Amino acid sequence: MSEPSSHYGSAYGSWVERVARKIPDPVIIFMFLLPFTMIVAALMGGHEFESYGEGGQQVTYSIQNMFAAEHLRWLFDNAILENWLAFGNGVLGIILVVMLGIGIAEHAGFFAGFIKRIAQWVPEAFLPLILIFLGMLSSVATDAGYLVLIPLAGVLYAGLGRHPLIGMTAAFAGVSAGFSANLVPGSVDIIVGQTAQQFAEAQGVPFENVLGQTLSPLLMNYWFIATSVPVLALVGAWVNRRYTQRRLASQSWDVPEEENVEDFRVSSEERRGLRATLIGVGVSVLVIGVLVYWPLAAYETEEGRLVRPYVDNIIILIALFFAIIGVFFGVAAGRFKRAWDVVDAMTRQMNTLGYVMVLTFFCFNFLSVLDYSGLGTYITYLGAQALTGLGVQEFPILLIIGFILITSIINIFVGGLTAKWMLLGPIFIPMLYYANPDVMTPDLVAAAYRVADSSTNIITPMMTYAGVILAFMRKYKPNMAFGDMLILMMPYALWFLCVWTLLLLGFYTLGIPLGV
Repeated sequence: MSEPSSHYGSAYGSWVERVARKIPDPVIIFMFLLPFTMIVAALMGGHEFESYGEGGQQVTYSIQNMFAAEHLRWLFDNAILENWLAFGNGVLGIILVVMLGIGIAEHAGFFAGFIKRIAQWVPEAFLPLILIFLGMLSSVATDAGYLVLIPLAGVLYAGLGRHPLIGMTAAFAGVSAGFSANLVPGSVDIIVGQTAQQFAEAQGVPFENVLGQTLSPLLMNYWFIATSVPVLALVGAWVNRRYTQRRLASQSWDVPEEENVEDFRVSSEERRGLRATLIGVGVSVLVIGVLVYWPLAAYETEEGRLVRPYVDNIIILIALFFAIIGVFFGVAAGRFKRAWDVVDAMTRQMNTLGYVMVLTFFCFNFLSVLDYSGLGTYITYLGAQALTGLGVQEFPILLIIGFILITSIINIFVGGLTAKWMLLGPIFIPMLYYANPDVMTPDLVAAAYRVADSSTNIITPMMTYAGVILAFMRKYKPNMAFGDMLILMMPYALWFLCVWTLLLLGFYTLGIPLGV
C-alpha cells in the first residue's frame, strides 16, 4: 500500500487551494473589470496628463468619460467587430486557423503514436531527460502532453519496476513548467507575439529589438525559446535524479488492477500511421518549400524595404504542415476513412475552444476600453514614473528579475497564460520600455513573461490540469494530496525559474538576439 501523505504537505497544499479558490475564473475577472474600468474612467473623465506618444515625444492625454453618450456608442458599435474579432490584427482568427491544422494531427492520433514510439526507444537512464524534452515539444499539440505523455510516463516506470511518479513528475515538468520552451513556434508564440505588437503600437512603443530591427510577432523570441529546450531538459533531468528519485526511492506504490501496459504500446495501426507520416513530412516540406520560394518569396519594395511574406504567413504554413502529416497518419492508421473524418477532427478541435471565445470577448473589449479611455496609458505613465523615481531604470537586470518574480507569483493565483498576459502585457510592455527604452524592448518583456508564466505552473491548483494530473498520480498513491504533489514539483519550479532567468540574462548581457 502507499505511504500516508505527509501532514505538512497536505496542510500546505490545502492552504494554497483555499487561497487560490477565492480567486475567480479569468472570465469573471474580465467581466467585472470591464464595467469597473468604465466607472473609473467616468470618475476621472477630463483628467489630463503628459506621457510618451508615437516616436517617444511628449503628448498630452485626456481620460475619456466612458458613460458619455458618444463613448457608449463607440463601445456598442465596436464591441463585436473591432474590439473582439479584429483585436490585435485578428489574433483570434490566427489562433483558430493554426488549431485547425493541429486538430487534424491530434485527432488522427499522430501525437499519441509519436510520443509512445519515441518513449519505447529510450534507455531507462535517459527517460527523465527525454520525457521532459517531449513534454516541452508537446505544447504544439494542446492536451496531448497532459493526457498522453504523463500517464504514459507512469506506465513506463511501472513496467520497469520503478516508482511511477518518478517518470510522471519529469513529464509534468516538461509539459507544464517548460510550456513556453519549444523548437517549433506554436500557440504561445501566436498569442504572446501578436498581442505584444498590439500592446506596443497602441502606446507608441516601437515594435523593434535593441538593434532597431522590426520584430516578427511569431519569431521574436525563437532563438531564446529554442535554446531553452535543451537547457531545461538537462536541468529537469538533474532535478529528477537529485531530488525526485531520492525522495521516492524508498516509498511504496500501488499498481491499479485495471492498468494494462499494452494500452500504452504502439499499436500496429499506429506503426502504419507513423511510417506514412514520413511520406507526409516529405510532402509537407515540398508544398511549403514551393510556397516559400514562389508566391511567398521575399522581395524588395520600390522604397528598398525587404518584405518576407513567408514570415507573415508562417501561421498558415504551420497549420498546413500539421494538417498534411495528420491526414497521412490518419489514413494509414485507419482513423480517416473519408473526407468527413478530417472535417470532424477540425470540428472537434474547435469545440474545445469555446472557453477561449468567451474569454477573449470580455478580455479584448476590456483592453479596448482601457486603451480608448486613456486609463491604460495613465497606468503606464504612473508605473514608469514610479520606476524612474526609484532609480531602477539604471539597473536593467533588476527590472527583468523584478518583472519575472512578480509574474511568477501572480501565476500561482491566476491560471492561464492568455488571461495573465492580457492583464500584464498592455501595462508592462510600455511601462518597462519607457523606464529604460535602450533595454526593455517588447521582445525582452515578452520573454521574461514566458519564463515566469511557465515555471510556476506545476505548483498551483489554478493550472487547468492540476486536478487531472493529481488524479493520474493517485492511481499509484491513492491518498495523495495536492500538497504532496506540490512538494514533488517544487524543486522543478524553483530550478526552472532560476536557470531560465539566468539564461535570459545571459542573452541580454551578451547581446544575443532573442529572435527575429
